[in-house]
Amino acid sequence: MLSQKKFIVSHAPFWHCGNGVVERHVHTIYALLPAAVVGILTFGVNAIGVLCLAVGSAMLWEWMINRAAKRPITIADGHAALLGLLFGMLLPPNFPWYAVIVGTFTVIVIGKEIFGGIGSNPVNTAALAVAILMVSWADLFNFDAAFVNMNFSFPEMVPVVAAKYFKAAGAAQYSLLDLLVGRQTGAIGATFGIGLILGGLYLIYRGFIRWEIPIAFLAGIFVTAILFQIVDPSRYVNPLFHLLSGYTLIGAFFLATDPASAPINPIPMLLYGAIGGIMTVLIRNVGAHVDGVVYAILVINLLNPLLDKIRPKAIGKVV
Repeated sequence: MLSQKKFIVSHAPFWHCGNGVVERHVHTIYALLPAAVVGILTFGVNAIGVLCLAVGSAMLWEWMINRAAKRPITIADGHAALLGLLFGMLLPPNFPWYAVIVGTFTVIVIGKEIFGGIGSNPVNTAALAVAILMVSWADLFNFDAAFVNMNFSFPEMVPVVAAKYFKAAGAAQYSLLDLLVGRQTGAIGATFGIGLILGGLYLIYRGFIRWEIPIAFLAGIFVTAILFQIVDPSRYVNPLFHLLSGYTLIGAFFLATDPASAPINPIPMLLYGAIGGIMTVLIRNVGAHVDGVVYAILVINLLNPLLDKIRPKAIGKVV
């Protein structure tokens, strides 16, 4: 017997929640600005150049692909600008111009437009671009080497690192205050912990992201890091260092929460975030890459369709 399902939609009027696509993008940019501004103050004019080139080239790539595909021009919705800014904040301040342009091409054309545009990307596009560039030009992401010959606007903001980032010897050079206020080596927009936390809390308060993903992501990192430190405290760093350094905070609040590639139900959100946090620490402590946030986020993006099948039991039954 043929079983058919009907999709029933009530008649107008409808109640709009008040949030739009442009508003979401604008407020996410607002939330990123404190960390971006501190990155500029710390790293100087080089950081301004990288961020401006990332935002401008991202918008240009979107305009060009819209024209080539004869689609409506969509740069006014702010999505390309947001992706360009987010991608630029994940880069070192002396990143070469050609690599920035290749990265924004990956963000817009490969990560977004070939899948159909905004909302269709299966993975976070900024994380995808950074992961590809890390594999292609690994030396460009050696933050310690990148900062050796740089003249910082505030030299005291960046202490010298002599050991691997997530090893106990390297972490001992930092205090928690250093990590919170941006006195650490890292990407332009990933060093100012207080700014990223406040930006993430602002987005949660405004309802643009849900709390389950960032909290579960950070909890997964914290618990896994504790287990590693229990096994060998002389080798593995404490969990607070994992939480406040590298791409952790920008990944938890701004990459993992991408609405196109994240779950929409509470239980899948918690599992999604926790798996990402666990994988981050595994890659950092066991894997070949110093920071595993972008790779962990890409993996949980791919798990998202499976996780989102976990749904609450429906009320009632089909007759």
